[in-house]
Amino acid sequence: MRRHSMSAILLVAMLAVSFGIFAQTVGHSGPAKAQTIANTPDLSGIWSRRAGATGPDFLSNSKKPEPLMTPWAEAEYKKVRESYTSTPTGYLNDPVFNCVPPGVPRIYSIDFEGIMEIIQLPGRVLQIFEFDHYVRQIYTDGRGHDENLPATWMGDSIGKWEGDTLVVDTTDSNDKTRLDRLGHPHSDALHLIERFRRVSKDKLTVDITIEDPKAYSKPWGGQLAYALKPDWKLMEFMCQDNHTFDQFTEESAKPAN
Repeated sequence: MRRHSMSAILLVAMLAVSFGIFAQTVGHSGPAKAQTIANTPDLSGIWSRRAGATGPDFLSNSKKPEPLMTPWAEAEYKKVRESYTSTPTGYLNDPVFNCVPPGVPRIYSIDFEGIMEIIQLPGRVLQIFEFDHYVRQIYTDGRGHDENLPATWMGDSIGKWEGDTLVVDTTDSNDKTRLDRLGHPHSDALHLIERFRRVSKDKLTVDITIEDPKAYSKPWGGQLAYALKPDWKLMEFMCQDNHTFDQFTEESAKPAN
């Protein structure tokens, strides 16, 4: 049976929101050559983030150096950090506490266990996150990035298999989200590369590389580790009643220092 920590239970109880999924007609570049499910590794299942990962709060590990930021990013990061530390509840200035879509990779660090379900379909891999039930579509049918897509919260994701690894390439993200709980900024030039690999029956790793020449002098990132939870199901974990966020304890909700 699935068990939550008391902090996680409080978090689930205090979050409550719905979101709409909008269909749209899009134009894609590149040929469509789907890799069939039969000849690809199986990443499906419900996964929970394991302790000891190095991301996506990449700098929660004090041994990991700060990424090399451009002057613009340094200024933005300074403003964010000052807003977080200005008052005992300054951490509530994180946009996710106002139910703003978190984007990728921020969504991996919303709740305490980073719970998500992966579903593989012909030509697509779906990530369904427990938080707000966000659905991320990763197209594996050979298409290129959508040339007509405006910048979005979750970006445009395409994937391909390289041996036992699903390589996901994401572009077209807007600049309204932050990369992690610490508040590292990014621009609309964000280019995200994720490498999903099932290293054993019960373990999944996601290596994340962040490229953003407007914000960082060189690529940086980290690795997530997930454990398979075959007996779990996605619970209702919503974000609507944001005025109750101030009831969280500082220890359970504030970003890492």
